[in-house]
Amino acid sequence: MIYRRTVLAGLAATTVARADEPITIRFGFANVGVDNRQFSGGNFIATAHADHYIDNELKDRPGVKIEYSFFKGAGPAVNEAFANGQLDFASHGDLPEIIGRANGLKTRHVLAGGAHAPLYLAVPPNSDIHTIKDLKGRKVALFRGTNNHLAAVKVLAANGMTERDFQGINMDEASANAALATRNIDAAFGNYGLLLLVDQGLAKIAYTTKGGSPAFERQSTLVASERFVTDHPDLVQRVITGAVKAAYWSSQEQNRDALFDIWVRSGRPASVYRADFAGQTLKYRNTPLIDDYLIEAYRQQAKQAREYGLIRRDVSVDGWFEPRFLNVALKQLNLEHFWTRYAADGKPET
Repeated sequence: MIYRRTVLAGLAATTVARADEPITIRFGFANVGVDNRQFSGGNFIATAHADHYIDNELKDRPGVKIEYSFFKGAGPAVNEAFANGQLDFASHGDLPEIIGRANGLKTRHVLAGGAHAPLYLAVPPNSDIHTIKDLKGRKVALFRGTNNHLAAVKVLAANGMTERDFQGINMDEASANAALATRNIDAAFGNYGLLLLVDQGLAKIAYTTKGGSPAFERQSTLVASERFVTDHPDLVQRVITGAVKAAYWSSQEQNRDALFDIWVRSGRPASVYRADFAGQTLKYRNTPLIDDYLIEAYRQQAKQAREYGLIRRDVSVDGWFEPRFLNVALKQLNLEHFWTRYAADGKPET
């Protein structure tokens, strides 16, 4: 009995020591603000960073620090950082996550974070490009390896086209915006970053997936390294709880203007986010839920990425999603029924 008590006391002491040990949580964003500003925008994960939701959730753990990194190279750069053991969490898009899994990266989806996002096709104001089919033979910017890439490929396929039908140029957001503004390209596929040019009168939107089939939506999640989830479940829970609090605030319509003002720290004006979210509820875009729709969306994205030659092997989503931390946070915060859950077919669950 004495031996057992001694062992239990030793285990307890070890647990306390581990809880108090200094640790840095390395948190990445597959996005960066204008002129390399260290802020993002467009989803509640950006809110969680800018307004310190996660940091505040950990304020009683002085030994725990959070280090935020923003990647101009977007998803591909985030994958490289994960591969090199340099990240514990990342706000990340569907295609690069799938590419990472195809290449053996050990990650877990811990909550949605940028779901149901639209794709845009921007062209110069006086362009004669009005439809997707008008892109044939043109110079078109597309940031390959990002979730914009997969969405664009799907839209092209729906119009009987592939990337071979135009002169595709791999460009990040800043490069594509500059090239489009100076007419060095004819068009660019991308996300809300293109709306900055529209706001400045330097481009117009020729096509968007907004309001169309959910099959063309871009998805993003917060992913965590499998090792961090295993080694530090208590810290994962704190991060997720803080993020869900940010999601709740970011989903309330009375906060719409204040939300866009927070995202202005990225260097993009509020008008850009106002246009991106026009016609959609904040709850729809800022849901953290890992529902059947999100899981099925990733299953289909993985299948289509393989069919379109964006990955070289099949990717299974089985066991990839880890909703237990999210479920705890939703229950603790009494938010289990705040957001609408969607079925695999994209329709609200009844």
